[in-house]
Amino acid sequence: MKYTLLFCCFFYHQFFAQTPIGQWQEHLPYNNGINIAAQNNTIYAATTQALMLYDTDESTTSKLSKTNGLSETGIQLMAKNEFSQAIYVAYNSSNIDIINNNIIKNYNDIKLKPIIGDKNIYQIYATTANVYICTGFGIVVLDETNLQTKATYYIGNNAAQIKVNAIVQYNNQLIAATTEGIKQAPANSTQLANFATWQLLSADLDVQQLLVFNNQLLAVKNNTLLTWNGTNWMPFFTTTNTITNATVVGAQLNITTVNNSSVMVVNTNGALTQTITNNNYIQFPKQAIQVNGSYWVADSLVGFYQIENNNFFVATPNAPSSIALGQMVFANNKLYATSGAVNTNWQGVNNKQGFYVYENNTWTNYNKQNIAALDSLPDLVAVAATPNQTVVGSFGGGLLQLNNGSSNVLKQNKLEPAINTNNNYQVSGLALDDAQHVWISNYGAPNALKVLLANSTMQSFAIPIALTENAIAQIVIDDANQKWIVAPKGNGLICYNHGSSITATNDDRWKLYTTNNGNLPTNNVNCIAKDKDGILWVGTNNGIALIQCVSEVFTANGCKAVLPIVQNDQFAGYLFQNEIIQTIAVDGANRKWIGTKNGVWLISAGGEKIIYRFNETNSELLSNDVRQIAIDAKLGIVYFGTTKGICAFRSTATEASENETKAKVFPNPVPPNFDGLIGISSLPNNAIVKIVDVNGRLIYQTKANGGQAVWDGKNYKGIKAHSGVYLVLATNEENNEKQVAKIVLIN
Repeated sequence: MKYTLLFCCFFYHQFFAQTPIGQWQEHLPYNNGINIAAQNNTIYAATTQALMLYDTDESTTSKLSKTNGLSETGIQLMAKNEFSQAIYVAYNSSNIDIINNNIIKNYNDIKLKPIIGDKNIYQIYATTANVYICTGFGIVVLDETNLQTKATYYIGNNAAQIKVNAIVQYNNQLIAATTEGIKQAPANSTQLANFATWQLLSADLDVQQLLVFNNQLLAVKNNTLLTWNGTNWMPFFTTTNTITNATVVGAQLNITTVNNSSVMVVNTNGALTQTITNNNYIQFPKQAIQVNGSYWVADSLVGFYQIENNNFFVATPNAPSSIALGQMVFANNKLYATSGAVNTNWQGVNNKQGFYVYENNTWTNYNKQNIAALDSLPDLVAVAATPNQTVVGSFGGGLLQLNNGSSNVLKQNKLEPAINTNNNYQVSGLALDDAQHVWISNYGAPNALKVLLANSTMQSFAIPIALTENAIAQIVIDDANQKWIVAPKGNGLICYNHGSSITATNDDRWKLYTTNNGNLPTNNVNCIAKDKDGILWVGTNNGIALIQCVSEVFTANGCKAVLPIVQNDQFAGYLFQNEIIQTIAVDGANRKWIGTKNGVWLISAGGEKIIYRFNETNSELLSNDVRQIAIDAKLGIVYFGTTKGICAFRSTATEASENETKAKVFPNPVPPNFDGLIGISSLPNNAIVKIVDVNGRLIYQTKANGGQAVWDGKNYKGIKAHSGVYLVLATNEENNEKQVAKIVLIN
């Protein structure tokens, strides 16, 4: 059982303008609202990944996610216990968090329940005595005070597991909408665990919701609200639109609908008293409540907004508009993330969510709303950028160029459609060289490798190697200006050297790396990265290979891949043997971040030591399926693109600084009771760092990771240092020692 102090989580993250070293931050989409509720002065809006909280007294929005209190991502629904005021958050895994009095408690009995079948949670309903949880197998009764399961009811015929969509208490009866019809049982019966106690009220099978309104039992079915007259269901309110939710607010019902999206208000007689529509805001409303005369709406396209006197206020926090499944890169002090994807057969999934750029703590979303051409560019999976231009590759729609606010799509006359297709212009990899030429993987095309020269002319190359589907993807340029190209579909890895001239092909050289020709551990290559020593790290479906002699690839002796052997406990084995490597990134200390389907590892520069291993269980990593990693080397922030969204971890390593006199300290001053790591950045590469007091007495000594050292605020005996001013001395590779910073410590 987990207890989390909610207000401490908020304070810790809001106190610092930047994420502290060793801490996490999420970058989840918040425009897909599903439920909404009010607790005291706070509005809670749930998305499929996290919660948005709006403080009506302070008019501030905050976030609550796996990185600062919630147990998971992947939210199925949110509901409120009107008696205890607790907010329930149910996940796709059947796990449940309960939020009340600034404390989050976790209830995982259903998640751990050994049931084969549907364990999804479809509704949570509370009475004064119990909390009833409707699932795909029956009803679970929870004692909220003790956080214990009181009972489980299998109410299908002959005690079969059946899906229960909704439950409500009415006239001392429990009424349940199930896949066998609507059933009822005496609420105070001691035999509720006996299926025979539950009698069929009506044979209706498609009831989505049950509620009690003005002492009437109502059922939501498609576009109609029905009322029970004791014998039959009778129409109470009907609309031409599909009803997504009906919420009781005093003497009125708030009804959200789609098709012609609206929020409708119905009185106790079933008469429509108000209809609110707005094409700019009300797009796919899922639930509406009313607080102090204002309507608050969760919308699956807009997120979270307030309606007051027909004025709209969007409270959705700044965030990427969708999950980024395509390539992420960090360049020009910005994070670029693409939303598109391909499946395991390298077929596009028709994602049109665009791409996102993160700069100065703000996300800018690029989609068809602000760049019309993006409506015809599905599955953006590749991106490259310089200060002057951004290029984004669509797996199906070609190449998008952005330059000084203008956009241009390259397809015909520049790119080629994939063989055996009419108009699939598939861009699967991009790289920019020092001359600002754009190298393009034109997947499936007859001339699959292309380069867009700085003068805007396109050069095409027919790869003289037999490749299944002419499949090529990620491109990395090495220190010898050679292009290394991932060849998916089991084709291996290609090295291309264009010789003295890009446009003259008479001196071009090509080499294919496979298991037989190059010593790869498998021909299924997924990714490559170049480290600070010029070594290529090749990620495959069976671990990692290193190519250490890139300048000798086309010499007589050639350059084979090396499979590094590492010690693991008492056994030695190949690096990440049998692990599917999906992405590799290099940080400021030349350490490698490795993303897999089983989480992420940080290994030392040579790969001989594991420094961190993060997964969903032991960290705030959103998903074990890590598709992309990008690093802000200046700040040491590592961004993970996972199947559940982007999250970031502030690590201990940064790029070294050429200026050896102006180190940066964060936080500074160090506040009272701070128990995190103090970062000292902008240091010389791998500097020896000493912390001394004003009298010159040594307090602590360490070595920088790249350009950053960390201090836990303790002396060499492990005792917390006293309040005061401390000096930071750094020794560079020439053994010159300089004072580079001061730290103010407040205890």
